[in-house]
Amino acid sequence: MLEKLKGIEKRFLELEKLLSSPEIVSDRNAFQRFSKEHAELSNIVAVLRVYEQTLADLEDSLELLKDGDPEIKALARDEVDALTEQKTGLEGELKQLLLPRDPNDDKNVIVEIRAGTGGEEAGLFAGDLFRMYNRYAESRNWKVEAMSHHATGVGGFKEVIAMIHGKGAYSRFKFESGTHRVQRVPTTETQGRIHTSAVTVAVLPEAEDVELHIDPRELKIDVFRATGPGGQSVNTTDSAVRITHLPTNLVVTCQDEKSQLKNKNKAMKVLRARLLDNMIKEQNEKRSQERKNQIGTGDRSGRIRTYNFPQGRVTDHRVGLTLYKLEEIMQGNINEIIDELTTFYQARALQNAESVDAA
Repeated sequence: MLEKLKGIEKRFLELEKLLSSPEIVSDRNAFQRFSKEHAELSNIVAVLRVYEQTLADLEDSLELLKDGDPEIKALARDEVDALTEQKTGLEGELKQLLLPRDPNDDKNVIVEIRAGTGGEEAGLFAGDLFRMYNRYAESRNWKVEAMSHHATGVGGFKEVIAMIHGKGAYSRFKFESGTHRVQRVPTTETQGRIHTSAVTVAVLPEAEDVELHIDPRELKIDVFRATGPGGQSVNTTDSAVRITHLPTNLVVTCQDEKSQLKNKNKAMKVLRARLLDNMIKEQNEKRSQERKNQIGTGDRSGRIRTYNFPQGRVTDHRVGLTLYKLEEIMQGNINEIIDELTTFYQARALQNAESVDAA
């Protein structure tokens, strides 16, 4: 581990020289690229330097244990205990910092929410989840851009797609992918019976042009008039856009904007994100099970969380976390759940990395 850390520190020092070079400063793209790499390595180097100082202090304290003065030996023993504990903690932190980082973590994110089983109640809960994510994004000063939605007519959504703009958005939302189950008494229920409904959530990192080339010849673009609930026309021009990616048969429709160009641009963003997501999944399937576990994006097809309204309880089934804070959580206070999931998947990745090293 130390050898790897020394290599990182060497690269960090090289980057500091590059960033002070007039040639690099004048090249905007190169300067941004090296600045980003420098920032990513700075945390590791800062912890490494504290670790190296701790090792030096520990060595000095171990020498003092040989002193003939009983008082000095007692003080040295206390120092050795404290520094040994600090050394162990720093080693754990460094191991975690050396874990492979998800390259998508800093990206904007596209969140797709769809009503599943449960009819109108599922649609209403899809709306509740959308508002929960909106409030969470607002609490972090992130911008939410509606991409597309299909309302149910009773205040819910059959489907709603939104892009969340903010550094680190994907890292905080990526564990939300999967089936969210709700247990509550619907407003239409006259006998007070609890119904169980489901909503699916897909979380996709925004795809940049450099990552994914889409041949315009592989796209079929249709335009039509936007419609509202019940099929009635909501405008008099062909502003709605449907894009079909012919090689994969992926279809994206956007009709929220009055401008055909704006709808086309939004539809292309969603299409890019879905294609990138498919590409990432294909790459992951080719890797070993250990590598898949390190990424730890969760099982999209499985039930990941249950929201029980009568008991005011939320349970995340992946980590066995149960919180009796349903009202707070539905208001967007989901940091505790996300932190627990992040810690869980980091610990799993660390365990897998140590197993690979041992082998």
